[in-house]
Amino acid sequence: MFEDLKGKRVLVTGATQGIGWAAAQAFARHGARVGFSGRNAPADLPARLDELGAHGGEGMYLAGDLSKSEDCRRMVEAFVERFGGIDVLVNNAGGLVGRKPLSEIDDEFFDAVQDLNARSALMTTRFALPHLKAAAQQSGETSSVILVGSIAGYTGGGPGAGLYGAAKAWLHNIQKNWVTYHTADGIRFNTVSPGTFDTAFHADKSAETKAAIARSIPMGRFGRPEDAAPTFLFFASHAASGYITGQILDVNGGQYMP
Repeated sequence: MFEDLKGKRVLVTGATQGIGWAAAQAFARHGARVGFSGRNAPADLPARLDELGAHGGEGMYLAGDLSKSEDCRRMVEAFVERFGGIDVLVNNAGGLVGRKPLSEIDDEFFDAVQDLNARSALMTTRFALPHLKAAAQQSGETSSVILVGSIAGYTGGGPGAGLYGAAKAWLHNIQKNWVTYHTADGIRFNTVSPGTFDTAFHADKSAETKAAIARSIPMGRFGRPEDAAPTFLFFASHAASGYITGQILDVNGGQYMP
């Protein structure tokens, strides 16, 4: 399965840990050439690059703060210079930034949350667009852009996370516009929307709080990064999902059913 991903050029943003890193590993195991980005290089970077290249693919680390448009541009250009184009873009960069109730939100906090979650995906996709279009024309298959939404995009987010939830809802929605106006370019747009996952995002919660959340999930546990990884492969593969675009795939153990 997913044999058509071998040799594909896959850029995964915000992928030094958690769901992003699991996705990068999954692509590499299928022989893809994978670039993964982060603000800071992981301490074990050489070992990670070796791992990404162990299955006939190739790995590349790209540094950058993707809340800044110029860093998005530089990252895309560096990836294309190395691999010659882009077949698959995974917009995973994002994060909570912090928790603030409505009464404490100021311009600086608003900009920080929106820039990290919305601007990063918008600008990275903008700069990648001509390369994705060219790849589709050259291969005769569709290129793929995958956004990473969140259960918070439906529910509005937890305490102090309203802006984060709104930013993820923005991602859920903007792909509809991109589908309408860029399907003709041979590009598909889909979203992976995780529920509550056992990643650094929830490191601030107590064991009791985590246990209570787990009990509220029909599958009885938090998601693990490897639970989400196959969904990225599915949306990236033209053979598996070549006629699927504009969709949100919820990976949440039954925690929320829209």
